[in-house]
Amino acid sequence: MRLRYRCPGCRTTSNLHDPGCEFEGTDRRHIEKAYTDLLGPLSIRDYDDEDALREAVPERWSGLHAAVFRRLKSDQRVVEEDGSLRLLAPEAYRDRVSRPTFEPLQTIYESGSVPGAHDHSVFAMIAFYEMVGLSWEEARENTIEWLEESGTWARGGFEESSPGELVDSKKHVFEEGYGWKQAATEAKAVIDRRVS
Repeated sequence: MRLRYRCPGCRTTSNLHDPGCEFEGTDRRHIEKAYTDLLGPLSIRDYDDEDALREAVPERWSGLHAAVFRRLKSDQRVVEEDGSLRLLAPEAYRDRVSRPTFEPLQTIYESGSVPGAHDHSVFAMIAFYEMVGLSWEEARENTIEWLEESGTWARGGFEESSPGELVDSKKHVFEEGYGWKQAATEAKAVIDRRVS
């Protein structure tokens, strides 16, 4: 499991931001520094609230710090539990993100895929697991488990002879860091039509 210092706006891991990203032109070093400014204190202890965390940040709190904080919370790396902010340990984070809780991925995860949506569904699941920082082995294991437990594999419609072979054929999605959103949206539309 790895933490990639993604742009808090467009999620890029390079200096090439999406058009219109509010952080276009922001050097990677500044983005990485904002992450480490927050993660350093959070790795030592929990904080009562965002204001207390702001005080612990070694640099002046900036708009970039605020955006990174929102991204860490949105990605569930930092959670508010029992009245405090805390950084999740890698194992707790891995468990939390193995099941997507937002649309359109939630529908794909919970309903499973149907013929006509398989390619986009598998693509979206692998891309999601890459985005949240799982290793290839973890992403592969979670995707195979999803294929089997959701009933997707049992519905048929695959050329591959096993779930493992199918997931391995999509390893390029993980390696290239493709986004999940478009594939997930298209898959959900097909699933919704078939399930309704």
